Amino acid sequence: MSDVKTLAVRLDAALHARLTLLAKLSGTSATEIIRTGLEAQLDAIATLPEIAARAADLQAELAREADAQQAALAALVGSSKASSAAKRPTPGSK
Repeated sequence: MSDVKTLAVRLDAALHARLTLLAKLSGTSATEIIRTGLEAQLDAIATLPEIAARAADLQAELAREADAQQAALAALVGSSKASSAAKRPTPGSK
């Protein structure tokens, strides 16, 4: 893992005690238990049909936003080129 992020998780005392005990008994770390549990939960959530529908909606929204930004950028660059060309003297003029 070359790019690792740290995340603080608040646990109530009973859950923390259970986690610590089971990590010790299983010979693994609490971090590894949390990581594998989180991965399993995320995998389960990712397969839900409503998540797929929301993802498709988000993808369409992001595409619309990107198109709008591209159009705004093209207009800005186009107007910059036009105003720069207007300020430059034409060949043969003084």
